[in-house]
Amino acid sequence: MQTNFAPEQLRDPAMASSETILRTCVHCGFCTATCPTYLLLGDELDSPRGRIYLIKEMLERGKPATPEIVKHIDRCLSCLACMTTCPSGVHYMHLVDHARAYIEATHRRPWHDRVMRTLLAKVLPYPGRFRLAMSAAILGRPFAGLLGALPRVGNRLRAMLALAPARLPARSPAARPGVWPVQEPRRGRVAILSGCAQPVLNPNFNEAAIRLLNRHGVEVVLPKGEGCCGALVHHLGRERESHAFARQNIDAWMAEIEGEGLDAIVITASGCGTTVKDYGFMFRNDPAYAEKARRVSELAKDITEYLASVGLIEPVRETDLVVAYHSACSMQHGQQIREEPKKLLRQAGFSVKDVPEGHICCGSAGTYNLLQPEIAGQLRARKVANIERVKPDLIAAGNIGCMTQIASGTAIPIVHTVELLDWATGGPLPEALRQAGFGEPRGTGQHSPDMDGSA
Repeated sequence: MQTNFAPEQLRDPAMASSETILRTCVHCGFCTATCPTYLLLGDELDSPRGRIYLIKEMLERGKPATPEIVKHIDRCLSCLACMTTCPSGVHYMHLVDHARAYIEATHRRPWHDRVMRTLLAKVLPYPGRFRLAMSAAILGRPFAGLLGALPRVGNRLRAMLALAPARLPARSPAARPGVWPVQEPRRGRVAILSGCAQPVLNPNFNEAAIRLLNRHGVEVVLPKGEGCCGALVHHLGRERESHAFARQNIDAWMAEIEGEGLDAIVITASGCGTTVKDYGFMFRNDPAYAEKARRVSELAKDITEYLASVGLIEPVRETDLVVAYHSACSMQHGQQIREEPKKLLRQAGFSVKDVPEGHICCGSAGTYNLLQPEIAGQLRARKVANIERVKPDLIAAGNIGCMTQIASGTAIPIVHTVELLDWATGGPLPEALRQAGFGEPRGTGQHSPDMDGSA
């Protein structure tokens, strides 16, 4: 693609990076075949190719974003299916991230949009605030019809209430700083990302990961000072806030790297993993953090990615359960991890089935299902229909956002991949399966470490 940026514009590193990305696009249109919004809406401007033209126009002009451009960029899920499809290697993720930051800096949104986006940015990344918000949402559920009728914000409030759990799990020791040691010989030492929304909605995921890693001889540490990865605000275009979260995590992990050392930074939410693996790019021009961010990104591993490198121990339970594996967009497109989770599940004794149209987003996409509930609802219905088509006993996934989204549309229990691996190798029955009436299969259990990490 030919570009026409002024030399002074290209002195800005972010603008220079986007210009390079724009020039790699050859207008082939392969991306339109896998773009969820183009499949639903049929509008060229709601395809990656169309958005690239809009971003090019917006950045070249150097003027505030127009409402039309903002509308189509906001409709992008950042599912990154276009990057998997693109034969030219267009790094759409970095381009749309820059576009969102530019929009945030130059465009004044309507008041109701500003209020909603600020609310999400000031609540979701903070577990304490998020827990309070979820408690309020549970109390507010009986008033969903009334709140949903409010002008401008009603559809989004209704979506928030619909996704809120019926009850909140208790606070978990696995969400507090600590160390979960193992008996010698120790095979490795890793940090685990606690995150922000996940420990509130389902702390069982990290508890299962810690038990599983300990069972494999891997010591686990949750460092002091670690928190939200920054993905939620990053995709809202709030660059300053996302970088502040990232710096906080980099400092926490570097203290461990330079202390007792880390073999990996293990992440159980693939959306977070995609962002942490991008820290190196985010801080490439920051002299104080560039090298540290690069080291952190290189150590970041999805839990299944790390387990595949360690090698799964023999399962202690026999099961004939059929699992539909949902690969989150951030897993298969963002991190290019496709086969490892399925191989691990098969090694653990499960019968794994691929989901038709597995490359198409479920509609969760961070805060997308709260900000674009109508499109997200259509994508959820499409995803659930495809999952139910394979008639599984349960669904496995590796991202809390996808799991919450899909669970709101089907009665089939959905379980984190790591919970199934933990269960198969000696851990407890996953809570979602217990609630669905599943019993223990044949086999013997193992003693698992408790969650009281010693600091």
